[in-house]
Amino acid sequence: QEQLVESGGGLVQAGGSLTLSCAGPGRAFSRYMMGWFRQAPGKEREFVSAILWNGKATYYEESVKGRFTISRDNAKNTLYLQMNSLKPEDTAVYFCATSRATSRSPDDYSDWGQGTQVTVSS
Repeated sequence: QEQLVESGGGLVQAGGSLTLSCAGPGRAFSRYMMGWFRQAPGKEREFVSAILWNGKATYYEESVKGRFTISRDNAKNTLYLQMNSLKPEDTAVYFCATSRATSRSPDDYSDWGQGTQVTVSS
């Protein structure tokens, strides 16, 4: 199992934007469903977004629809999450992970990275 490496987090004011990146494992990155999850203090890890191995289908948690955009570049083994119109409730540690299934459950994902902190001030 190889860890993914997330980057791009930071402190931003409400209404601002951030783009997260996730550097994937070298092995067959393009074969995997990729997902973004987040975990706020005292809360469980929750699904944010996912993208099919070929980028032809994307999935979003209801509260981020229309604000976040997931994408991937298989040639660069990199996953992205463009986050616009950020809200204080988006504050969390954001993680990326791989899956062999089309799933929103973190139990179906692996290769978790250390995460990147996103803090949105009001």
